[in-house]
Amino acid sequence: MTTQQVVLASGNAGKLRELGRILTPLGMELVSQGEFDMPQVPEDGLSFVENAIIKARAAAAHCGLPAIADDSGLEVDYLQGAPGIHSARYSGQGDEANNAKLLAALEGVDEAQRSARFQCVLVYMRHANDPTPLVCQGSWEGRILTETRGVEGFGYDPLFYVPEHDCSSAELPRDLKNAISHRAKASALLLDALR
Repeated sequence: MTTQQVVLASGNAGKLRELGRILTPLGMELVSQGEFDMPQVPEDGLSFVENAIIKARAAAAHCGLPAIADDSGLEVDYLQGAPGIHSARYSGQGDEANNAKLLAALEGVDEAQRSARFQCVLVYMRHANDPTPLVCQGSWEGRILTETRGVEGFGYDPLFYVPEHDCSSAELPRDLKNAISHRAKASALLLDALR
């Protein structure tokens, strides 16, 4: 069986490992866009879907290979979906500052109004001009805590309460988080679609 190389429109080593494991049984080898000296692509879409398509299309065009891209983030209902597509750069100063800004925005808001979800959109494009890219979306429901808890994970994980496990995402064992998260759900849909 020949192996099909697929470029991941990200330099994130964790995403490369996670998605690489999923694609290997399908005869696909996932390679980082970093191996192709890929320039930074402006994520100027208005939704997770648009941003993932922008990244996948740019990677496929630059590398001449099929491409996978993801765009993900946190939506807080009380904040009308913010930080949303701006999750990674919400404060402009990294994870700790992002969490502090989110806590400040929700100060005094009662628990019932702190509902939130992580969203992940994965896009697979066969080539840069693919008119029908695969688009798979996974959501993970929870709520925002009033203080950080746990040391695992990254981003908003210490503030994201997972009701069915009565802990924050940052308190979950990594294997469990990787089995139930928004990215896990989107990845399962992508795997089914690629089969």
